[in-house]
Amino acid sequence: MLYDRVADRMSELIARGALRPGDRMPSVRELARQERVSTATVIQAYVQLEARGLVEVRPQSGHYVRRPVTALPEPRPARSSSVAIRPTVAHLVSKVYKAIRDPRIVNLGAAFPSPELLPTEKINRLLAQVAKTAGGVGVMYDPPPGCPALRRQIARRMAHVGCAVTENDVLTTVGAMEALDIALRAVTKPGDTIALESPAYYGLLQLIESLGIKAIEIPAHARTGMDLDALEDTIRTHTVAAVMAIPAFNNPLGSRMPDDAKARLVSMLAAREIPLIEDDIYGDLPFEGDRPRPAKAWDRDGGVLLCSSFSKTIAPGYRVGWIAGGRWRETIEQIKFAQTVSTATLPQLAIAELIDSGGYDQHLRRLRRALAAQVTRTREAIAETFPEGTRVSDPTGGFVLWVELPPGVSAVDLHARALERSISVAPGPIFSAKQRFSNYLRISCGLPWDSRVENAIATLGHLACDLSRRSS
Repeated sequence: MLYDRVADRMSELIARGALRPGDRMPSVRELARQERVSTATVIQAYVQLEARGLVEVRPQSGHYVRRPVTALPEPRPARSSSVAIRPTVAHLVSKVYKAIRDPRIVNLGAAFPSPELLPTEKINRLLAQVAKTAGGVGVMYDPPPGCPALRRQIARRMAHVGCAVTENDVLTTVGAMEALDIALRAVTKPGDTIALESPAYYGLLQLIESLGIKAIEIPAHARTGMDLDALEDTIRTHTVAAVMAIPAFNNPLGSRMPDDAKARLVSMLAAREIPLIEDDIYGDLPFEGDRPRPAKAWDRDGGVLLCSSFSKTIAPGYRVGWIAGGRWRETIEQIKFAQTVSTATLPQLAIAELIDSGGYDQHLRRLRRALAAQVTRTREAIAETFPEGTRVSDPTGGFVLWVELPPGVSAVDLHARALERSISVAPGPIFSAKQRFSNYLRISCGLPWDSRVENAIATLGHLACDLSRRSS
């Protein structure tokens, strides 16, 4: 879009220091003359710059470069734990998800992007088109491994990031959760112990709980992810059936594991023949630069089961995910057929068409910019309104923030008080098999920044300040 190009040029001037914090930006008419575009284009460009958190509007004065907000430190990692336990988080998770259906609630608890950020009209139009042309294929079962056109597109995309995955290695699933469930069933049995990051996405903990598996929590850093020294100690002293990890923009930490660490992780587990279940659902959402290479790129013996979906980037409700199961490929196909028989055909065909046409990459560029801006604005608002002693993650991709509140502030109490004011957040204890992180919470930045979201963050800050005063 023309306004994107104007916004990009102004962003570059700000980044280079030609326009400094506090400087007045050119007026709409002035910039329109400079760029030889319409005033409507400039207005849209300024909307983009506001969304990115680079400029602010001052009534009766114009647009100004935003001043930097005092940075908050990152949350501290969890302590190591050598005890394997069965997670019990389902009852807490249900409280978070009950809020999703209520349109009155500002949903900062569940991690999915707003339909406004997704290619909603385009993908629905493609779905209608493929429904007209698919004939009987569209209404029949699509038995494992799933839609050839989509599997081919997935394999091509993985080849671009160094993964030696063919379309025959890929199996489509009902979202990433089915992919992870199948992966766990393929490599573990009830009573086994797995190792996973701490904090961990509560969906993984629910899966583990439902399958009767025990978990050992491995500390993770908000910037670099799983502590591999702690993991190495664990697999040396415990019988571990598998390791689960989210190397690219971990949920809830937002961490990004460095390439040398991913190589070490894969090599360490391969030496002990321990499978790695890799959740790569946020891999397509870096704020800048190239897409991170999955740990699967360093897999030489098929020991990594790579799982992902299009729920965070295209359409959560289409429920289209996939798994590249390595040496467990045949077992995975059998489990898939026994569990759900097939994945819905038409959504797979529509997504394949979106990718093949180039529309997916075009959409990703816009989505990444929007999410980066929303994360930045949310972090700034937290710094301005939350109590002294608050820490918050600084992710380089995805769209969730991990917030450490001052000691004594109960995230469960904050969650309850926020719900009374029609605001949903995800309290820290649901991200731990041992229900640790009592003074942590996850905030989703999937909603476009507006006055409603701004007021919700401010209200959370005031509630947290009140709880902090009461606990001191």
